[in-house]
Amino acid sequence: MESVLISWIMFMSIWAFAAMGYDKSQAKKKQKRIPERNLWLLALLGGGIGAYIGMQMFRHKTRHTAFRVGFFVIAIAYGIGLLYLLGVDLPGLTTA
Repeated sequence: MESVLISWIMFMSIWAFAAMGYDKSQAKKKQKRIPERNLWLLALLGGGIGAYIGMQMFRHKTRHTAFRVGFFVIAIAYGIGLLYLLGVDLPGLTTA
């Protein structure tokens, strides 16, 4: 089960990263864009890490506080989840 979740998060992160790059490219060309709700949906459904990395790398949506903070929080949550699934000992998150 863990490997399925890890694979899902990786897949969605790659998709969200690509979506951020594509949307930035479309913005530069002033062409049809990806709706913001779709970018949020990709992040929430597992692509938070990729969306945040894409936002930083492509310098896309970085002026929008909701994106900056929201994608960061989602990325941290998925990052902690990945570490947990990978069996990394996280202080304060282990059960006795």
